[in-house]
Amino acid sequence: MSKRIDGQAAYVLHLHPYSETSLVVDVFTRDHGRLPLLARGARRPRSAMRGMLMSFQPLELGWFGGGEVKTLARAEWLGGMPLLGGRCLLLGYYLNELLLKMLPREDAHGALFDAYAAALRALAAGAADAPELRRFEKTLLKELGYGLTLDVEMGTGLPVVADGEYTYLIERGPVAKSDASEDSMRDPGGTPNLCGKTLLDMAADDYSDPRTRVESRQLMRQLIAHHLGGKPLQSRRVFMELQEL
Repeated sequence: MSKRIDGQAAYVLHLHPYSETSLVVDVFTRDHGRLPLLARGARRPRSAMRGMLMSFQPLELGWFGGGEVKTLARAEWLGGMPLLGGRCLLLGYYLNELLLKMLPREDAHGALFDAYAAALRALAAGAADAPELRRFEKTLLKELGYGLTLDVEMGTGLPVVADGEYTYLIERGPVAKSDASEDSMRDPGGTPNLCGKTLLDMAADDYSDPRTRVESRQLMRQLIAHHLGGKPLQSRRVFMELQEL
């Protein structure tokens, strides 16, 4: 049954050429999640949609159809977002790649949509990227059912203490370093050692401490790699290659 949707807040995640004149547009919408839309004629030089379908810009979309790929009916640019450039542009592609590879199709996540929009606004305004990336990654994992336990020890239920040393067992939680060896043998997916303050800072979204920034990046990188199931992130590879240059 053909269904028409209109007035949907959305962002473009990726564009795929389709035939000589059209595009398949992967979009992330607030109420319908991630889905592909066919933009007929969008590759033609005079297409009204050609200039609208920009990544990292807030759009309002309408579409129709009942199949796996719906047909894009209209696109309106909502404005108000500076264009990303340089390092922030690469970080934006990283966010998009996470959504494309981890988020199921047509699975709505309003909180994740809001976190994505907030991260883009902050990056465009020149905010420090560590807090924005970690907040988004935490929200992504939580929305997918992999929410992090950060302030309580796994198993004992004891509060994490700032001056303690911990390892983080994937899909389980933090374990005091002194108790980690036996658990790590049962669950070899433990992360490198973490300071308790790092875990507490992450729970509070406080990334002002340089050690917290380093250790939280290492932890999130390992957790995301696990949940990606070995699928590589091209945006991370490009970013590392540019840093080496």
